[in-house]
Amino acid sequence: MSHPGNQDSFAARCQRRLTRWMPQSLLGRLSLVMLAGVMLVQFAGNAIWAAQMRSEARTEVRTAAEHLGHSAASSLRYFLSLPVNYRGLVIQQFREMGGTRFFANLTDGPVSMAPFADEELSTLALQQVRKVIQQELPAIRQLQVSFAWPQDLRFSQDGTGISDVPDKWVEHILVTRPKPAPIMVIQAELDSGNWLYLATLMPNPYFLNGSDPFSGDRVLLQVLTLLAVFVLSLLVVRWITRPLAALSSAADAFGQGDSVPALPDTGSKEFLNTARAFALMRERIQRYIEDRERLFVSISHDLRTPIMRLKLRAELLDDDATRSEFHDDLDELDMMVKGALQCVKDSDIHENPTAIRLDALIGRMVRDVKLGGHAIAFEASGISVVAKPLALKRAISNLLNNALHYGKDVGIAVHRTETYVDIAIRDHGPGVPEQALATLFDPYVRLEHGRQSNQSGMGLGLGIARDIVQAHQGELILQNAAGGGLLACIRLPVQVLPDSAQD
Repeated sequence: MSHPGNQDSFAARCQRRLTRWMPQSLLGRLSLVMLAGVMLVQFAGNAIWAAQMRSEARTEVRTAAEHLGHSAASSLRYFLSLPVNYRGLVIQQFREMGGTRFFANLTDGPVSMAPFADEELSTLALQQVRKVIQQELPAIRQLQVSFAWPQDLRFSQDGTGISDVPDKWVEHILVTRPKPAPIMVIQAELDSGNWLYLATLMPNPYFLNGSDPFSGDRVLLQVLTLLAVFVLSLLVVRWITRPLAALSSAADAFGQGDSVPALPDTGSKEFLNTARAFALMRERIQRYIEDRERLFVSISHDLRTPIMRLKLRAELLDDDATRSEFHDDLDELDMMVKGALQCVKDSDIHENPTAIRLDALIGRMVRDVKLGGHAIAFEASGISVVAKPLALKRAISNLLNNALHYGKDVGIAVHRTETYVDIAIRDHGPGVPEQALATLFDPYVRLEHGRQSNQSGMGLGLGIARDIVQAHQGELILQNAAGGGLLACIRLPVQVLPDSAQD
């Protein structure tokens, strides 16, 4: 008995393989499904059609062979009734005058035939002819029935073939050109040492070809039908998915804060409903963002006035310690308001992407750090990226400030591969516990050594930097560096601006 876990594992593996081989785009998947459906229907239809054709062909061959058997039996009966000396004369008259469906010849024994490929219909025809002759002429001593191709046909034991006899003997009986047909040969022993040789065609000479459902012309027709259906299906699927691609581009542009292109106003009913729903959602989100900014600006403005009044009243306190504690609490409250407002605004900088030389951008920040008396290492790389300048500068500045606050020495390195650019900022501080790395992006989260090193921080810088990097389709990676300290890496995808944007 198989274990349920093994069945689940097998099903999961099959699903993963199917997913890996399936196209990723909706256009590709729909085209593949429609192509597979058309091929399945064609194969099923061909199978049913082939079965019906084979059944009809067997019935037709059986009936034709039965009639042919009766004719052959009549001819054999006629020759049996003739004296031996007259049989050759009658055959000569047949050859000269015509009017018979058989090419006849007298032999001393059976003529050997070249092997003929056994097929269902040919075997059925031979069996039916033999059966009819044996039923009508049970006295026949020996009977041989076989098929031969014209080029392999022999009329006598000395090897005489079609090319060795006059054309008029066979031209109205056997088909040799332009397309040869299989010839049925009936050999019966009339008397001891006297054999009658009869050669003829089936009523339908090409009965073997008619039973093949996969002949060249039929396969060509099926292929042309499949191609026509596939091309039409591809056009229909492309017509259906093109508005979805426009909707995807609009959603991506809206998520990046760029101008949203107009969506097409034509298409299916479902797409039009989706486009209207997207437009309404975009308006609601835009209103929410604007309301959020106004709300935080209002909160910041409204809170600063009472905070200032509380600071003035704290000055009236006689106790210096109490007055200092009030000032510290009010300063912390003011910093929290400013930090919250900064978190909202700095993560949503509206700029157009442009080519940025990282050496110039980072070099200015490095010079400012050195003027402040900090140790920092940076080597020019000559690498450029496509990004929003102020937003990227804010992200690097936040990471650099964290490194300066919590580490001793700071190093910045830039590397590039075929797909992405890495901006790595490393400090040589105490690092971060592994279990705490995942929480560093949460707002207002600060570790113990961070509060000791930077008491004025609010724990918002890393979250703002990550939001900016993600808005550039990038990734912000935090990990403990080998040898101590924290390594913050901004990984941006390699992008190329259009010529118009670069100009």
